[in-house]
Amino acid sequence: MKTMTKLHFLGANRQVTGSCYLLEHDRLRLLIDCGMYQEREFLSRNWAPLAVPPGSINAVLLTHAHLDHCGLLPRLVHDGFKGKIHTTSASRDLAKIILLDAGEIQQEDAAYKRRRHRKEGRSGRFPEAPLFTPVDARKVFPRMRAVPYEKPLGIGRNVRVTFHDAGHILGSAMLKIEIGGDNGGVAQRLLFSGDVGPWNKPLLRDPTLFEEADYVVVESTYGDRNHPSAGDVEDQLAAVINETVEKGGNILIPTFAVERSQEVMYHISRLIYADRVPHVLGFLDSPVGVDATYAFRKHPECLDEEAARIVSNGERLFVYPGFKLVTSVDESKAINRIRGSCIILAGSGMCTAGRIKHHLTRNIDRPESAIVFVGYQAHGTLGRQILDGAHKVRIHGREFPVRARIVQIHGLSGHADQGELLRWVGNLQKPPRKVFVTHGEEQAAMTLAEEIRKRFDFETNVPQYRDEVHLD
Repeated sequence: MKTMTKLHFLGANRQVTGSCYLLEHDRLRLLIDCGMYQEREFLSRNWAPLAVPPGSINAVLLTHAHLDHCGLLPRLVHDGFKGKIHTTSASRDLAKIILLDAGEIQQEDAAYKRRRHRKEGRSGRFPEAPLFTPVDARKVFPRMRAVPYEKPLGIGRNVRVTFHDAGHILGSAMLKIEIGGDNGGVAQRLLFSGDVGPWNKPLLRDPTLFEEADYVVVESTYGDRNHPSAGDVEDQLAAVINETVEKGGNILIPTFAVERSQEVMYHISRLIYADRVPHVLGFLDSPVGVDATYAFRKHPECLDEEAARIVSNGERLFVYPGFKLVTSVDESKAINRIRGSCIILAGSGMCTAGRIKHHLTRNIDRPESAIVFVGYQAHGTLGRQILDGAHKVRIHGREFPVRARIVQIHGLSGHADQGELLRWVGNLQKPPRKVFVTHGEEQAAMTLAEEIRKRFDFETNVPQYRDEVHLD
């Protein structure tokens, strides 16, 4: 009897966050990613039970350590998952940092919400308990196993998984899954892109290209557009820093803790050393960002040639005199007592949680300050509201007028744009049986799917949430 292979789409379908896929073959169940939802309209899915019992899953394959890919692992383990979580060494280290930080934020936000709701005499849309705690996060760590790039890993009787560099963040991976057929051959090859990074970026290596696959799952975060060409990144940063310092304001940069923070720090330090901007104080106000910065030194195998050379020579990639890595709450609060201008990098990158929200409350209504966005802002997030021109926003239960200058820096995205995604898909030497387009808002996913059909004549599909597909 022929063995059935099924693929379930359990997140990031016609929206960006919550990446999660279930691959079933014979009696083997593999979960690819287990991400947290961050768009406001989908937050309730974080609390929903998984489509299958967690205890029935044999293993998890984690593409990288961003919360929208790993953030529900603590709930998965809490709800009964007993298997191993396979990922790269760098992703294992970063996921530990990010999950612990997220657990602390969940705990703090739940306590704050309880106090506010009691004071206001009301209840909120979501439970006042944390989604998970640091204790829950730590229970994930013993299950994590490091896998080298390019080295096949056998799972079950006839399934092999190989992790390939995705160029997105430190340790990020694409997955090639090979399902064995008769006489030792390969019956099916599946590619999961994870998040595809852009080409020719500082710090990290370029994404891996493939020549063959039967089924492809590709992200589409920027599937409907190419990154604007707004000039050199350092020119853009220099312009906003110089103008804001002249006005006496602060430069707030909401950043993702991993890769984006380090890339922005790298560019700012180059500007400082070249005397292109004033030598103002700078802060990375993010415990997880600080730990992630140290992780870059630990994993030179993920760096491109130039960055690896700098690290091996003992030089500093990211900081300059006057730039401080901030971890404690007291240090974070002290930043807001500084007179004069400073540069503040803080998470979260979409302004959904973390210390950036406290800095926003002190600066968003100041015309002399600037809020500088350097990454994607998902629909429904606070960052997206600000970037889209909201006149007022709600932060920590209070409304604030938006008077600060809002700036978007182009050229820093950690995601491939439409042209680069088409380059990645188009490298396949013969048509796959099907391409599934995920991890993008509906318009972006549909647009990329149509471009793939037109340019390459590949059969494409844009799955809905919880769609189930039988792979022949």
